[in-house]
Amino acid sequence: MSIRHDDGLIRCAWCGEDPFYVAYHDEEWGVPEWDDQALFEKLILDGFQAGLSWLTILRKRDNFRAAFDGFDPAVIAGYGDDKVEALMADAGIVRNRAKIIATIGNAKGWLDIMSAGQGAFADYLWSFVDGQVVVNKARHDGEIATEDAASRAMSKDLKKRGFKFCGPTICYAFMEAVGMINDHVVDCHRHDQV
Repeated sequence: MSIRHDDGLIRCAWCGEDPFYVAYHDEEWGVPEWDDQALFEKLILDGFQAGLSWLTILRKRDNFRAAFDGFDPAVIAGYGDDKVEALMADAGIVRNRAKIIATIGNAKGWLDIMSAGQGAFADYLWSFVDGQVVVNKARHDGEIATEDAASRAMSKDLKKRGFKFCGPTICYAFMEAVGMINDHVVDCHRHDQV
């Protein structure tokens, strides 16, 4: 399903009418991302989103960036108990101890991948789709998957490397967000653009 907005453009129904969400839909969601640190950030934020609306995370994204030192994995990997407690006291982010601890472990996993001589984090992640955008042709939201073989493989491998909050559904949402999977519905103005 899609929505025709007042500007005459047709968009995926999930973005609704909220200007913040519409801007995210139009400018970011589904655009192929190859920056290692940006991919790390998005993966962490998708983990924080579990059980919440993405709009909640999106509205807090700048606070998350400040609280987590710009999502620099080298800095995050060194967080100790004092930093965890400071994050738990920060009302600008989602204060979930398990997700904060997981972020520290995920940063260590990111560093391990980067130091293993396998290339960039982007190369590792994009390998699950053979480096190519998977273009789906859903006509409405009900035809869009919540996971697939690639997201299950990514989830399994990330977990093997010590990552947490990266189940197949989270990985699928992440893959959509960073443009590995184009799940804009076919009549959305962004489908052919991305």
